[in-house]
Amino acid sequence: MTQRILQPGEIEGLDRTAIPHLRLPQRGTVFADRAARLRHLAKGHAIAGYLQLMAKVVEIQHETLAIFATFSASTPCFHAVEHAEAHSMPVVNALGGARDPAWREVLRRIVDRIDAAGGATPALRKLLDTLRAMNDAQLDNLADAVLALRPGEVDPATAPFVMAALQVVWTDIACRLDVRDVPYLETPGICPVCGSMPVASIVRIGGAYQGYRFLQCGLCSTEWHMVRVKCSHCDSTKGIAYHAIAEGDQSIRAESCDTCGVYRKIGYQEKDYDMEPLADDLASLALDLLMSEAGYRRASPNPLLWPQDADDA
Repeated sequence: MTQRILQPGEIEGLDRTAIPHLRLPQRGTVFADRAARLRHLAKGHAIAGYLQLMAKVVEIQHETLAIFATFSASTPCFHAVEHAEAHSMPVVNALGGARDPAWREVLRRIVDRIDAAGGATPALRKLLDTLRAMNDAQLDNLADAVLALRPGEVDPATAPFVMAALQVVWTDIACRLDVRDVPYLETPGICPVCGSMPVASIVRIGGAYQGYRFLQCGLCSTEWHMVRVKCSHCDSTKGIAYHAIAEGDQSIRAESCDTCGVYRKIGYQEKDYDMEPLADDLASLALDLLMSEAGYRRASPNPLLWPQDADDA
């Protein structure tokens, strides 16, 4: 039995309702799977210590999401869904409206749990103390800068912890949505749930998802479909190329675009079934170095590794 591979133009011509539009995160597994993947990728890795630290953070995210059950932020009402659909906009925009204040409680829980785990370096302990000492207004300003991707206003060391707390709250919202209430966006490169940037993409296997590419949101973990061989940043189909480390892992590559000069990583589940976009992106820094040397910029940072240089965001 053979299968013909559809070309980009043919894929776009398909009835879009026949292709799964969304993969909303599953409350019981989204963070658990990510933590397990990070621990697996940390084995023998050049930045094993950092991957293990982030795995612990993600484990705390999993525990916190279960403990909090439901945050005070409600899912959108019928009129809000209608408005989002009419204007082709994210259904619960993270950059607009009120933010659930519980995110600060989540951050303080992450800080306390990391501190209680022991083994923190002096630099990490100082960082945790700094976050613990911030008042609500300072934390909210920090959250605003992180969500708006303003790296010049954020200490790169604090950003992953702030983002981790925000991820818990926004993932909670995404978990409680109905796929039918999330509109198609005219701008495919942003999350249709929260309006945030994707961290990476993955070509999935199995069932209705077989062979389709999905972008994963760096904030709420929602995945949405986007045709392959197309820039997820500027939507161009010209000058698209794929890069991998010679003799290295071929299950993850960098998809570059000569039209806008950026890249975003893409993973292939058929080559590694347990691949998790955010975790695998974080663990493939050698590929980032390769792309930087080739003159390309990242389309968006990994939420758990903030860029040291504002120009790299």
